[in-house]
Amino acid sequence: MRTTKIGVGVVGTGFIGPVHIDALRRLGHVEIVALGEANQELARAKADALGIPKAYGDFNDLINDADVEVVHNCTPNNMHLEINSAIVQAGKHVFSEKPLAMDSNESAQLLQLAQEHGVVHGVNFNYRLYPLAQEMRHRIARGDIGDVRLIHGSYLQDWLLYPTDYNWRIEPEISGATRAVGDIGSHWCDLAQCVTGLRIAEVCADFATVISVRKKARNVETFAKASEATEWDEKPVRTEDWAGVLVRFENGARGVFSVSEVSAGRKCRLDIEINGSEKTFYWNQEQGDRLWVGTRNEGNQEIIRDPNWVAEAVRPHTFAPAGHPEGWLDNNAANIRAFYEFIREGKDSNRDPAAFATFRDGHDIMLILRAITESAATGRWVKVQRAEY
Repeated sequence: MRTTKIGVGVVGTGFIGPVHIDALRRLGHVEIVALGEANQELARAKADALGIPKAYGDFNDLINDADVEVVHNCTPNNMHLEINSAIVQAGKHVFSEKPLAMDSNESAQLLQLAQEHGVVHGVNFNYRLYPLAQEMRHRIARGDIGDVRLIHGSYLQDWLLYPTDYNWRIEPEISGATRAVGDIGSHWCDLAQCVTGLRIAEVCADFATVISVRKKARNVETFAKASEATEWDEKPVRTEDWAGVLVRFENGARGVFSVSEVSAGRKCRLDIEINGSEKTFYWNQEQGDRLWVGTRNEGNQEIIRDPNWVAEAVRPHTFAPAGHPEGWLDNNAANIRAFYEFIREGKDSNRDPAAFATFRDGHDIMLILRAITESAATGRWVKVQRAEY
């Protein structure tokens, strides 16, 4: 087990960058030594605000810093290929935001590079590391619910409810061909595959753009209040606000999930239900410390997270005592902790199983997204095309 501190650089300080920084600072064996942004002035201002010593206006300079061993890529999707490639080719470990790339061709390139260079690679599909998500995974694997028959759920948000709501994710040149499915549906797919141990084999999707034209404010920052704007540009919307996806899993199980970014009152409602031949598990991220267990011949149960009774394999991912809720920030910290424990233990991403999502998992999700996008365009069932990788 490595005992010296690991030097870390973070590229990108939008919404998610500070979340990574918070998670990293909960670990005693890492040190954030550098921050990268779009230009030197912004990098210096952000680094000073966040208490990080080095600031770089060029991500290449951060990657080539000798004190940086691991780089977190928290930039928009269209920068993932270039930056992740540079990190890997420099021989640095990489933890990337999701989705891994703009499309499956790019993600295939990144996976191949990471495998060739032997670095540890991770993708921030964080929901799989909620303690009760891991508990579901453990219980399903040991046969508690019997045969997995049905898997269904949703991921609903309201942050793009109004025509004056705008973000770079709306633009396919930056986010990719799919928005709601790529941004939040990718989380649902990763969670479903992780907890059941089953891969999605075939999909049939329907997309809807509820707001066809949005107003982009000229003089306020992204996520600022629309009421602060005085000038607008009208932008045609070419990505989906909502999607419904029928799913067939490799064991013959059926499923369906929906995603929305225009559902008033829904903030971050990711939920999943798994119906087995004996029991049902239901979990909702907004109440992440609770797991509902349904049966036919006995009383149903609601289990509350308690590190004293979860499976031994789950205990490294839960930290607070029973009755002290662990939420989304704690979950991100658990996911990033698992990544760094992997590094500290000297494990190999090409050989050793990981609790966190790797580039292999990230590429697999991109193949699913490709099938979903094709299905939405053609109105037909589409198989997920996987080769050996």
